[in-house]
Amino acid sequence: MKKNNIILIGFMGVGKGTVARAIFKQTGRFSVDTDDIIESITKKRIKDIFADHGEPYFRDLEKQCALWLEKSIDNTIISTGGGFYRQENLKDIGTVIYLENSFEGILRRIHNSPNAEKKLKKRPLLQNLEEAKKLYDVRVKEYESVADFVVNVEDRAEVDIVKEIFEKIEG
Repeated sequence: MKKNNIILIGFMGVGKGTVARAIFKQTGRFSVDTDDIIESITKKRIKDIFADHGEPYFRDLEKQCALWLEKSIDNTIISTGGGFYRQENLKDIGTVIYLENSFEGILRRIHNSPNAEKKLKKRPLLQNLEEAKKLYDVRVKEYESVADFVVNVEDRAEVDIVKEIFEKIEG
């Protein structure tokens, strides 16, 4: 049975955590971040997990996290890492919302944030922009295929994004 969670997916830096916080501010629904859960459990930053153990190990941690979310979390906003959408049980965890934005718009968003340098450093897959763009191009189609709803977030106010999310979910 599908749970009453909202799962935010999209490319790294699109603003999943920001939108989750905006939903909390407007509705009081709690939110969790899959990367934060993994960092808390491993006591390591994502970039260090990638550096020390590689991407396959990290993806296994995401799988464990997804199983825990399905079993343990309800009525929550879940912001995810950029590759979390591949979890087999994603639809069992909740309603999947793809936050859509152009690659250039994502880079602009990151560079315009007050802590831009920190945001770039914590995203190991964004260190090579040419490779990141290739990954983005592949993932866009995959995000669309797994999403229950797509919400374009490019250059939009958080309040409008949240409003559209709930309009789509409540139908």
